[in-house]
This record gives sequence, C-alpha cells and structure tokens, in this order.
Amino acid sequence: MKNSKTKKLSLSTKMSLQITMAILLLCLLLELITSSLVNSQIDAEYKSRAVSLAKTVGVTLDKDTTKALIDEVMSIYGSVDNKVGTEDMGTDAYDQYISNFASVSTSSSFVQIQNQLDNIRSVNFAKSIYIICIDPVLKNTVYIADSSDEPCSPGDFDTLLEINYSILDNPDAGFDPYTTNTTEYGWLVSAGSPIYDEAGNVIAYSFVDLSMVDIKRAIANFLIILFVVSLIAAAIICALQIIMSQKTIVSPINILSKAAIAYGNHEEEEIFSKVNIHTGDEIENLSDAMKRMEQDIKDYIANLTAVTAERERMGAELNVATKIQADMLPKIFPKFSDKKEYDVFASMNPAKEVGGDFYDVFEIDDSHLGLVVADVSGKGVPAALFMVIAKTLIKNRALLGGSPSEVLEYANNQLCEGNEAGYFVTVWFAILNIKTGKGVAANAGHEHPAIRRAGGEFELSIYKHSMAVATLEGLKFKEHEFELGHGDVLFCYTDGVTEATDANNELFGNDRLIEALNNAPDENMGSLCEGVKKSIDDFVGEAPQFDDITMLGIRFY
Repeated sequence: MKNSKTKKLSLSTKMSLQITMAILLLCLLLELITSSLVNSQIDAEYKSRAVSLAKTVGVTLDKDTTKALIDEVMSIYGSVDNKVGTEDMGTDAYDQYISNFASVSTSSSFVQIQNQLDNIRSVNFAKSIYIICIDPVLKNTVYIADSSDEPCSPGDFDTLLEINYSILDNPDAGFDPYTTNTTEYGWLVSAGSPIYDEAGNVIAYSFVDLSMVDIKRAIANFLIILFVVSLIAAAIICALQIIMSQKTIVSPINILSKAAIAYGNHEEEEIFSKVNIHTGDEIENLSDAMKRMEQDIKDYIANLTAVTAERERMGAELNVATKIQADMLPKIFPKFSDKKEYDVFASMNPAKEVGGDFYDVFEIDDSHLGLVVADVSGKGVPAALFMVIAKTLIKNRALLGGSPSEVLEYANNQLCEGNEAGYFVTVWFAILNIKTGKGVAANAGHEHPAIRRAGGEFELSIYKHSMAVATLEGLKFKEHEFELGHGDVLFCYTDGVTEATDANNELFGNDRLIEALNNAPDENMGSLCEGVKKSIDDFVGEAPQFDDITMLGIRFY
C-alpha cells in the first residue's frame, strides 16, 4: 500500500489567498453597506416627497368643484346595484357598470379637476395622481379622477386593503407612504392625504404615485461601477501586499525553515548564527531567539555530557551502596532453616535505591535470639548511613549482653554524639528466649507489633512507647515482657506498611494490615510476609511508593 502525502500549500500561497479573500469580502461589504445606505436614503426622500405632493394636491384643488365632482360620482356609484371593480376589468359586466359614469367625463367639474391633476403631475414628474373616496359599507376605494398614463375611469373601485381599515375610524390619518415593486409598474412610492371640505370634513383622499425606476436603475449602475472600481483597486492592493509579504515575511521564514532543517540534520554546529535577518519585527526577534537557542543547546549538551558522566558515576556508586545495604541485612534463609524452635522471615523494600529501614535477626547465645525492626527518619543515602551505624551499635552492644533497654540506652548515647543533622531512629528491639518462649522488648517510638495466639487471629499488641533513639542523650527505655506459646506468631513492621498510600491519598492502615495477616495465618513466615506485601501492592495500585516497607515475622514452636 502506497503512503499518500497530503499536498501542503506554501505560506506565500496561503497569504495570497487570505489577502484576496479579505479584500473580496471588504468589497462585498462596501457594496452592501453602500447599497443599503443609498437605497434607504432615496426611499426616505421619495416617501417624504410623495407625502408633500399628496398634501399639496389636497389643498390646491378647488374645494367646491372637488366636492361637486365627488357628489356626482358617489351618487351614481350608490345608485348602481351591480357594482363591478377593477378586478373584473375587461368583462361585459365591468363595461356595463362603467357606462353608468359616462356623463361624468364630460362634466365641467371633472374637466376642471382633471386639468388641475394633469398640471400638477406634469410639473412634479409624478407617475400618477388620483382622487379616491372610501365606501365605508362595502369597504371599497372609489376613483373620482385619475391623472396617469392609463387612468382609471370615474366610479372604478378597488377593495380597501385590510391593513388600511383603521382609516374608517380615523379618516384624518390618511395613508402612510409605502414602496412597491411590481412587474407592471416597477418601483413606486405611494402616499395618500385627506381632502377637506369647507366645514373641515374629510370628503376624499388625494393619492400620488412617484416612479423610482430611473433612480433605482441609476443606483444599480452606480453600485456596479463601484464594485468594478473596488475590485480593480483591491487587485492592485492585493498584488502590492503579496509582494511586500513575500519580501518581509515569507522569504525570512523560508530562510529560518531551511536553517532549522539543516540544524536538525546536524549539517553544521553553527547554522542560525550565520543567518542575517533584519526585518525589524517579530521575525527578526524569532531569528535572534533561534541564535540564542542554538548557543544554549550547545552549552546544554556540553553540560549534559558532564552531568551524565557524573550521574553514571554516582549511579554506579549508588548501586554498590544498595548491594552493600542489602548484604548487611540478614539472609533469613538458609541461615535459620535448621532451627526447630522457630520459623523467622524478614524483608525490606526501600522507597529509593537505598533505604532508612532495617531489621536484624541474630543469635546472642544458644538460648537467646535478638530481633530488631527500625526506621530511620529521612530517606536516601544519609538515612542509609545512619541506619548502618544504628544497626551496628545495637547488634554489637546486644552481643555483649544486657537487657533491651540497656542496649538502646547505649545506642542512643552513641548516636546523639555529633548528630548535627538531627536524625533519629524508631526501634522495636526484643530478646527472645527460644527455650521458654519468654521475651523482653523495648519499643522506642516504633509501630505496635501484631501477635497471633495459636488457632486465633492477629491483633495489635499495644503498650506504652519510649522516645525514639537519638532524640535526646541519657534517655531511659521502658521494657515490655511477653511470652510466645507453641504456634504463636509475632509480626513486626515499619510505618511504611500502614502508611502506604493509594492514588486517592488513602492509607493502608492497621485494619487492612490485620485483615491481610488473617487471610493466611497458618502460612510459613515467608509466605505470610509476601501475602502482606501483595495486599499493599493491590491497595496502592499505580501510586508511587513513598516510604520503605519492612516486615519481620516469627512463629514459635
């Protein structure tokens, strides 16, 4: 299957397209705004003119003559039963109806009014001027006289539009100006104004139609010319802008792009420093930044090489320290596998390469076994060094004889000397008589051990603690006597067990520890400790380990 590559547009092409689109949009926007403003202004002007002309017609006509003509037409209109309006024009019924008004066309009042309307129309270049009356019963608009190219006959009528019904209640309101655009007449602005008699009563309405065909055509031609001129100007501006963009933007960016590719291919050590861009804008700033970046990367690589070498050296030394610490802790098996009096196992999982926790299991003499579980404050190499000293002091002093409290007093005084860093260590130390099962323990600020009597369940053995070792010189440590019977199990641990934390910052805690111990209480000590560690791992999940996890278990037979 062939790999298809998407063809990319160059920056120059993109900018040309964007500039062209922007200018085209500006031209269209200019056209729309101009069209809207010009048309609205012309419409408003023509409406104002139509209203003024309609009012002029109303006051110019002779009132007596107008009223006489209106009375004559409306009298005939009222006497005809079968009224047929303009919607049936051309039919026999319409011709029969209009014939009733034949005498009106020759009356002196009609001739006088018609001449006045023709004169006003001619002077004001109106499309048509006509007079109508309103039939409030049948809701018709009846033509009295009409001066237009195709005038309506006296007595002709149209149906009053529902939108104008308000004039029946308020005759003085007249007809608001409005604009129409029809196939027959084109653009027209129409307005109607009341005609009053001598008593001030509305007797008819003078209507004016002004043609906007010519002005609308002129506006359309103007907009076309404007659009063409705008396009020509836009094309010139677009070309100039593209040339300028090519010179000040595209070319410098292409230079930087080629330099970046060459730098990525390691063609030369110094590439950007040879680039000379002087655009006086952000592109020049970018060029300067790339030059600084090139120098910073060069310095960084040199420093990284040195740091990596040093880190590798420290890593090798740390691996040695990890192995040394692991070798210092007793290998429970096979050292004590031949003992029939007890089964013992211990483990330590450091949170870092080296830890501050430690444990120890050692024979003081043929009848006594020393058991130690401890936790140094702090983590890493400093804590590990303190741990080595503490472990050595406790074991060496215990081998000389003495009670747990005496051993911890000695270790405490030794560790307090020169402890400028302020480290301390919590210790649970016990001496167990493997012949009788009796033991004495001293707890220096450490976790409570868990104990299980044969056939029972694990529970915490809680008693009063002493202060941690190395906190204060001259401390005395309380002792606690205990006794293990056949099949009893003692389990000791550090706070890394109960304070193991999951992703929700919830602690493993004492309850989960006891539950894990009781899941397989009859297992050998190795399996028991492994079961607890598995329960911790399942609880913690993907969360990182923050503290050392140390466990020691012993079953007495």
